Amino acid sequence: MADSFYLSIVATTRNDNHGGDLLKRTEAFMNSVFVQAKKFNLPIELVIVEWNPPSDRPLLNEVLPKPSSDVPVRVKYIVVPAELHNRYRFADALPLYQMIAKNVGIRRASGQFILCTNIDILFSYANFEVLASKKLETGKFYRANRCDVPKEVLNNDSLEEQLAYAEKNVIRRLGKSPGYESLDLPTVVYGFPRLAKLANKLLLQVWKWTHKGQFPHFTVDFMACGDYTLMSREDWFRIDGYVELDMYSIHVDSMALWSASALSMEQVLFPYPACVYHIDHENGWESDDVIKTIRFLSDKPCLDYSIVHRAGMKMVSEGKNWGLNAENWGWSDEHFQEFIFDGNINL
Repeated sequence: MADSFYLSIVATTRNDNHGGDLLKRTEAFMNSVFVQAKKFNLPIELVIVEWNPPSDRPLLNEVLPKPSSDVPVRVKYIVVPAELHNRYRFADALPLYQMIAKNVGIRRASGQFILCTNIDILFSYANFEVLASKKLETGKFYRANRCDVPKEVLNNDSLEEQLAYAEKNVIRRLGKSPGYESLDLPTVVYGFPRLAKLANKLLLQVWKWTHKGQFPHFTVDFMACGDYTLMSREDWFRIDGYVELDMYSIHVDSMALWSASALSMEQVLFPYPACVYHIDHENGWESDDVIKTIRFLSDKPCLDYSIVHRAGMKMVSEGKNWGLNAENWGWSDEHFQEFIFDGNINL
């Protein structure tokens, strides 16, 4: 039986139906991992951190699918109880501390590389093909585009049908393109690639000439980085995981990329086909209804990105990490209840 993996995938959730159809979205997410792991013969450790589980609902390990005997996946559920959650000052306003929960998973993942993502993601075949090539390197952090697709994608039963639907029904694309990091113009990139590449190079050179000694922050792909940030276990520990704040998670995911940049890690962007698909849902800060977004954030303590940016630029210039986490980040000194389900992880 394998006790360590090339890749661990870490996500967090709770059985509260956040955003609607949460269990259905989570089942689709898990199925995408199962199918892809089998297709590419890549053993996966899937770590799901169940944070502050509601007392009136079953635990997730009781209701979510198990890997079958021909699937090279180990599913590890880690349950962080309400008693610990309630130690936080804003526990009532924030039922799930997403980034702290992911830290719990990072601390307890056994993979050489760890991908932090969310439970409403479907992996494209091209994305998993890159992972299965096993060409990831320490000292680099990896990003993939996030393509939002309608929730109707779940009306399709098989992953093949879901991905076919997703590819044809992209609502919006978030992320940069490799070789065009200075541009936020995907239509130009794909319509006029040679012109775009030249414009990208010129823009970067002009900026560096007019901002001598400054870090070109706009080349870092911060967009939707909470949905896909991948680096070695060693590098996650170098940056002390995500910064642990008693706040809503907005912009905390970006702080991890600032940490990686400050410690001279190289960004690697996956090409657009190697994207992940995000199942669109309500009740989030990214709602197209700006008033809904304001209401969503109004009762939650949040970071302002201008502060994150200023602090991040200072960190990069000094080559330092944030230094905000305690040594036991990810509650490393706590013993949590775990439930483990193995498929055929010896493949």
